[in-house]
Amino acid sequence: MTLAHPGPQLADALTIVRLSLHVFAACVWVGGQVTLGGLVPTLRREAPQVLAGVARAFARLAWPAYALLIVTGVWNVAAVHASQASSAWTVVFALKMVLVVVAGVGTLVHQRATSPSLRGAAAGVGTLATVAALVLGVALAG
Repeated sequence: MTLAHPGPQLADALTIVRLSLHVFAACVWVGGQVTLGGLVPTLRREAPQVLAGVARAFARLAWPAYALLIVTGVWNVAAVHASQASSAWTVVFALKMVLVVVAGVGTLVHQRATSPSLRGAAAGVGTLATVAALVLGVALAG
């Protein structure tokens, strides 16, 4: 007689908190960039005088979310016992960490750039790295 596998189980409370904080921060960081990117052309055309204020207001939300992503990301790695991970998982994790840094640097360069072409290029790099890091995070979750 074999015992049946217990099937899907609910996460424990600490895992729910950890993952919920990480997903919430990703929603603010990633979703905010996508939303703001969609709004900027209209704001530039309809109300250019508010654009700088909107960007500053977004930064006050986005950077704490980025920090929360870093903190909960470290917590996630500690919780999954990364030392026991497969080599593929380790490679994807390393690539994700590079993308997280590129996303932060690209966003910071975008925020501080005075040249419109540099601002646009940095925004593109930051956003693409952000979305790629998100996709790799889903892959790492198994």
